[in-house]
Amino acid sequence: MRFSVVDVGYDQRQVDSCLNELGVRLSRLAARAAGATGAGREWDEIREEAAGLCGLLQRLDLGDAARRPADAAEGGTAEREAAELLLRARLEFDAAREEARRVREQVYTEAVQARRELEAALHARQCRAARADELLGGPTEAVPADTPTAASAVGPS
Repeated sequence: MRFSVVDVGYDQRQVDSCLNELGVRLSRLAARAAGATGAGREWDEIREEAAGLCGLLQRLDLGDAARRPADAAEGGTAEREAAELLLRARLEFDAAREEARRVREQVYTEAVQARRELEAALHARQCRAARADELLGGPTEAVPADTPTAASAVGPS
């Protein structure tokens, strides 16, 4: 990460943009970590990347505090708190968006499965109804009177 040097310090918009990007990446990692179930190697990679990003953010925070002690006395504290609140809000928003995406996918999957089950049940019902109609409908052709039947083989009782 390289920032343009301005009259005093670095270009604030570039730094804010960098921090925002890191915040988004961290929230995505947190979402991936929450979704990873039993994936040992993937879980280790996620943990390492998250630790690296957190370390980078801490180094940036410490460097910023060391560079601008005079700004803190002149109202920089309020700006810093506002930036932290904004970053936290963006992280929460990204996490909520990711959760909504997961819920939407799960509901869609469940709806597709329910539709398949309903269609299978309707098909089975139609098959049963057709079979019942076939059994109850009787013969469709006239049976000649001289045709031997099972009843004729029994004899008089």
